[in-house]
Amino acid sequence: MTNFSIASFNVKNLIGADQEYYRYEKYSPEEHAWKEDWLADQVVTMDADIVGFQEIFDKPALDAVIKEADALGEASNRDVIPDRSKRYARKAIFRKLSYKSYGDDKVFFAPNINDGEPGQRRPGLAILSRFGFEGTPEVIQELNEPLTIQFGNDGDGHFTLTRLSRPILKARIPVNGKVITVFNCHLKSKLGEFIRPEGAEFAPEQDLAAYDPFGRALGSLRATVRRMAEAAVLRGLILDELAQNNPVMVLGDLNDSDTAVSSEIIHGENAFKNYSWMRRHNAKRHNDRYSDAENETIQAAIKSAKLLSAEKLFVRKSLRDMVYTSAFGGVFESIDQILMSHHFDPTSDSRIGEMEYFSVLNDHLTDGSHPEAPYNKLASDHGQIMAHMKLL
Repeated sequence: MTNFSIASFNVKNLIGADQEYYRYEKYSPEEHAWKEDWLADQVVTMDADIVGFQEIFDKPALDAVIKEADALGEASNRDVIPDRSKRYARKAIFRKLSYKSYGDDKVFFAPNINDGEPGQRRPGLAILSRFGFEGTPEVIQELNEPLTIQFGNDGDGHFTLTRLSRPILKARIPVNGKVITVFNCHLKSKLGEFIRPEGAEFAPEQDLAAYDPFGRALGSLRATVRRMAEAAVLRGLILDELAQNNPVMVLGDLNDSDTAVSSEIIHGENAFKNYSWMRRHNAKRHNDRYSDAENETIQAAIKSAKLLSAEKLFVRKSLRDMVYTSAFGGVFESIDQILMSHHFDPTSDSRIGEMEYFSVLNDHLTDGSHPEAPYNKLASDHGQIMAHMKLL
């Protein structure tokens, strides 16, 4: 039996000091030092074996955070972990308190192909793994085959996606003889997507002094459709792995709640308890329904392709009222998720593992629209989530 932990961490704009990432936005050396120290402390607190990071602008900044985390963790070990000569050295509590350094070459960084000049930067993703990687992780952003979504059958229009707003990072990670396919993702945000006319400095909808409510509604529509399409691309990648019976875990900032349609696209459908009451798709009479045998086939097909939410599994067996990873405008919700395939379903006889516990680090979150928010620019505006797993 092997225990391991896997986490998702949106760090909020990690880049070196004095580098302009968005227009007029950069960290002074002092601000950067504070942010690096805070992030390193969070990494030590999580002490996760696998971490999916979002909003990474360059790898050296992340390398520095991990190096500082290792230094903090090793110093803690020297202070609190007894040497073998102590009669109580084997107590289980010290295994829990001990920090295991990541060391070098345990990070894979996926840059964003939309990244631009200073002031026009676009963040990428990274995965940190104590187990290393099997093969070279794959970065998916420019689509080999564009995704075209047809609306209706009578020329109602279509939408075509040729590249993702941010990469999807796919890594195969060996854990005690088993290989788990891990996807790290950061889907399009809810911020409106506006079209800048040729030769113009900015899109008209961005001028709030000349507020255009319908134009801004269209911006939200574009962002939503893009996020939905990116979710569908991710779903296709997941299904390719499941078709090979590969265990799958999905991490990241989905920029939508667990019950949003974009999240449901990634999760897969929820199966009805019984399909034998349902009228067949090709019914020739009113009582032409699916058979009991067909019901079992449908149930198995849906469940084999369904992803389980680590948060929902935890809430189901705990007394906790609420889990949230984001707070803005008075809305506290979970937009960061850890999802897992049926290989980790605790009710399945064929499972290879299951989740024992689920952690959320969100004490630092404050509603950014409120004046008491203390350090939103430097600390992450996301809570960190971690699933504590057991391989059987």
